Order: sequence, then C-alpha cells, then structure tokens
Amino acid sequence: MIGSGAFQNEGLIYMAYVSAAVYDAVVAIEGGYEPYASRIEAAPGASVDAAVVEAAYTTLRFYFADFGGLVANLDARHAEALALLPAGSGTNAGRNVGVAAANAIIALRTNDGRITPVASTSGFPTNAPGPGVWRLTPPFTPPFDKPQTPWVGAVSPFILTGSDQFHPPSPPPLTSQRWVDEFNEVKDLGAATSGSRTPAETATARFWTANVIRQYNRLGRDLALARSLDPMQSARLLAMINVVGADAQISVMHWKYEFLFWRPVTAIDPTAVIADGFGPVDGFEDGNDRTPEEPGWRPLVANVPNHPEYPGAHGSITSAVAEVLTEFLGTDQLNIDIRGTDAGGALNATHHFDTATQLREEIVGARLWAGLHYRGSTEAGIDLGRKVAHYDLNHAFRPVR
Repeated sequence: MIGSGAFQNEGLIYMAYVSAAVYDAVVAIEGGYEPYASRIEAAPGASVDAAVVEAAYTTLRFYFADFGGLVANLDARHAEALALLPAGSGTNAGRNVGVAAANAIIALRTNDGRITPVASTSGFPTNAPGPGVWRLTPPFTPPFDKPQTPWVGAVSPFILTGSDQFHPPSPPPLTSQRWVDEFNEVKDLGAATSGSRTPAETATARFWTANVIRQYNRLGRDLALARSLDPMQSARLLAMINVVGADAQISVMHWKYEFLFWRPVTAIDPTAVIADGFGPVDGFEDGNDRTPEEPGWRPLVANVPNHPEYPGAHGSITSAVAEVLTEFLGTDQLNIDIRGTDAGGALNATHHFDTATQLREEIVGARLWAGLHYRGSTEAGIDLGRKVAHYDLNHAFRPVR
C-alpha cells in the first residue's frame, strides 16, 4: 500500500478490501462469525492458511495490477507462501475459498467511488474565499501541492449507511472565545520554534507522524502474536481495524470538504498562502483583534496534509481503532504498545497505553503540538470516529447466534 504512493486515507480503503476478503475466507472454513460480504462454501478439510494466502493475493493483484514493481514482488511472495503449504486437496480447496472470497469483495466494491490512479485529486464544492476558508498549505511540493483525495469522502462506506451518517458540530465562529483560545493555543504550542512545548511533547508530535496504515496494522499483528490469537480471531481483528478505519476516514473526509475550515498555518500566517486557485494572495486575517497573526509562523510538522482541517482525521482513525480494541478485547483496559516515529524517522519508538482514553487523549495533544490541528478539531474527529466504530461493530463481524 505504502509502496503504491497512496495517501493514508485512500490506503485504508485498499486495506479494507484485503482484510475483508481474508476475514470472509477464514469465516468460510472456521465459522463462528457472520461473513462480511457473502457466505462462501468450503470443501471439507480446506486449508485456512491457503485461503488466507489466496484471498490476500487475489485482492491485491486485482487492485494493483498496474504497478509493475509491486506486482513482481507480490507474485514472488505469493509463490514463496504457496511453497510452504503441503500439496494436496486441502490446500487446493483452501485456495479456492480464498479466490472466491476475494472475487466477492471485488464484485461488491465495483463502482464504489474509488478513483484511480492512486493519489488522484478531484473536484469538490468550494466556499467563497474569506476568513476561515481552507487554502492549500506549505510546503507546496509534490505530493503536497494539490487537494488530497476529496473523492474519498464520496466513496461508498463499507458498513455505514452513508458518509454523512454522523454530523459533527460546526467549527467555532471566528468571533467566539473558543476560537480565540484554540487559535492562540496552537500558535504557541504548535510552532516550529515554540518555547512552550516540552521535549516530550515534541517527541510525541513526531511519534504520530508515522503512516497510520503501518501503525495500526502493526498493532494488530503484534496483538495477534502477543495474545496467541488463532487465525479466525487474527483475521477478525485486522478486518475490524481496516474496515472500520476506512469508514471513519471516508466519513471524516466527507465532513472536511463540507466544512472547508482553514489550517493553523494559513490562519496564523496569511502570507503563507500562494496562488492556489481558491482565493487571492495573500490570504485573509480572521478580523478578531484577540488572535494576532504572525507572518512567517510555521508548524512543527512541516508537511501539512493538504486537505481541510476540520474534523481531525487522525483523531477519527485513532478513536475508531480504540473502539475496535475495546470491543475486541472486551474492556477499555487495553494494555497495548503502539509503534511510531522515533527521532531518526524510523518506526522504532514505542508508546504504551493502559486505556483507550489514554490513547485518545494523546492524539489530541500530538496534533496540537505538531501545529496541524486546533484542539477542538481533533476532539471532533475523536467523537466522529467513536460513533462510526460503534455503529459498524454493531452491524458486522458479529458472532453467529
């Protein structure tokens, strides 16, 4: 997924395709849970391992057929995996189940609103230029030089009835005390040169710049190994993470391009705006004398995601995953380790979370300290992600009664 160049929100859609196919393949053989897409008949003795290999391979091969290097690597890994399986009817039957599960997902998701090639932008309804309205943000270098995947908000959700099913409250009015508080807070704590942010807060902000697809799928794999989950529970956990996560991001992207609220960098520094086709250069001041602008202000995290600010996407996905873990483990006491970006830029740092509440609270701080979001935006994303996950988990991946 990462090698394809897909942005994180669209990458979760592809991961949802794959993990749903694997889940349905395992359900067909092991039983015990409702399938996601369709019920598949498995021959007696069908190999679960073979079904997992074939479901993942067939799905990925279909969606990434145009990526020569990725396909060559995928084909090689597929051959390597098959070579580890015993020859015989059980393996053949399992492979048939995997192919059937993948094809069912591919058929179900045909014409679901996905746009290719990956990292494509698209049109969206714009608001009249003015204070509070989103503009493209620095550094304006590819792939951060165009609106990121507005089309994701129009993709058919995997379980939700619609991407607009849960309506967040509107961003704060620019005349409100809440706006004054949140503007000045991120201006102080989120600046690249902030003297108020602690070293630990800076490290936490950078920790959460890791690719969320890698972070949360790594978490799923780590949990499966640490808790000795069987194939059914492992497939179910990863499907819940990716399918629910995809719905959370489809929903948050819908609302981002509905509200079109500006990022801190263009609110604090109107001179950061360039000729982007969405309004004049320079940008606008908010007209509030209690929120003084600061030319040259830049956030700690320089590569600002080039999609609108509100609600916070990282809050949405993190909260959705927290709800998945709470449901899967049957408790808010998660006792988990999550890997993130270390000082050298590698995925080697580890943060421990005793509870889902701790996880949600940390992401609010992290995005504020990064200078990417106002506090209330991440909190709105957290509320949205929790609602999406709660709905999804009450309508899919349930035990057979």
